[in-house]
Amino acid sequence: MRTTDFHYDLPPELIASRPLADRASSRMMLVNRATGEISHHHFSDFADLLPPDHLLVLNDTKVIPARLFSNDGKIELIRTDAPDPNHWWCLVRPGKKMRDGRSVEVGKSTGTVVQTNDKGERLIKWDTLPDLDEHGHLALPHYMGREPDKADRDRYQTVYAKEEGAIAAPTAGLHFTPELLSKLDHTFLTLHVGVGTFRPVKAEDPREHDMHSERYVLSEEAATKMQAAKKIAAVGTTVTRVLEHLARDSKIEACHGETDIFIFPPHEFKAINALQTNFHLPCSTLMMLVSAFATRELIMEAYAKAVEEKYRFYSYGDCMLIV
Repeated sequence: MRTTDFHYDLPPELIASRPLADRASSRMMLVNRATGEISHHHFSDFADLLPPDHLLVLNDTKVIPARLFSNDGKIELIRTDAPDPNHWWCLVRPGKKMRDGRSVEVGKSTGTVVQTNDKGERLIKWDTLPDLDEHGHLALPHYMGREPDKADRDRYQTVYAKEEGAIAAPTAGLHFTPELLSKLDHTFLTLHVGVGTFRPVKAEDPREHDMHSERYVLSEEAATKMQAAKKIAAVGTTVTRVLEHLARDSKIEACHGETDIFIFPPHEFKAINALQTNFHLPCSTLMMLVSAFATRELIMEAYAKAVEEKYRFYSYGDCMLIV
């Protein structure tokens, strides 16, 4: 297995840089693992296409405006984690201006670099916390090729977002509306999507890739519903990673922690029976996860058909339901 085994060619015009006006009007490809059949639908048909007896599990993380700029505009920071309220791990650009001991001003707040980790992130101690509502910006994926606007504050967020902490949206959930969700048996877990979701796989052998770690929480109520469910349908790769992380060691029960699970072929799925997900970047860890669930050959065929049928790709794009 090589990283290049998960490459496909995508015309740039198929990258969705803005959302559709209606969340549920996006297209949805149905991929049947048992028969290999691929068919084309709309997301508004989701409730009819999901096989019976499936409990839907969604990620209720809420995206924060995690991108900040210094008062002089010379330093960019993206908050990646907060071990405690006054200490933030940040990606910083340019890094040479923010070595240990250096300070940065954002609004009325001053932050000082107290540590640098092996990934180049800076641990910044703030005298007072920066006001993210006033000074923060959404860290939209680079492939959108634009700065965020007011509309993104609503649309780059699921309708059920609740627990603040994500840098990126769990994009599989962006298609759901309250009306559609009310028709489905569902529950939530929380995984705060980090900047690692955008990190490319640079190793020729994917098994040498250093997988990022992300924090999750699974409540007692959600765990009880999952234990009683006949089958589980995961909304997105973030939900899949949490459930497979828990299932590999024990049964799924209420807990919190971090996971750096890296799912790639071959993988024996123990927790989920169906997966709804967007279309992912070539050679990404997410591409490898869906290939593990439905076989690389079937996924590559599905992506080729998505390109042929001019589906919209990536965060604001269309999706697939794999059953």
